[in-house]
Amino acid sequence: MSDGKYDDIISLPHHRSKNRPHMSNAQRAAQFSAFAALKGFDEEIAETARYTEEETELSEERKVELGAALSALRAGQNISVTYFRPDKKKAGGEYLVKTGTLKKIDVIGEILEFSDAVRIPFSDITELFFH
Repeated sequence: MSDGKYDDIISLPHHRSKNRPHMSNAQRAAQFSAFAALKGFDEEIAETARYTEEETELSEERKVELGAALSALRAGQNISVTYFRPDKKKAGGEYLVKTGTLKKIDVIGEILEFSDAVRIPFSDITELFFH
């Protein structure tokens, strides 16, 4: 149902530039893909969806056991430590296992230092295994 306004051009072939190559539909779409109306929104969604665990409180009995195990440690020993690392951006954190050679036991600062410079505070330790 035409009103005659474009009747003179409606059947003409689509214009193609003689100076520029024709773009595919994918190339045309790519021009607009970099545009984001809300900068950082995707990162915020990913951060919100990222899972963190709550730190479990150790019983007094378990704290005493760990204290005894920590006092038996010596530099140069190979050990595995399960510890809680708090998240820097949101509540909670994650439990990690570090296995390696113990370089230093800082009793005053209450930190274990491994030969690869990983430092773990005594207060974050939940398990300790000797090899």
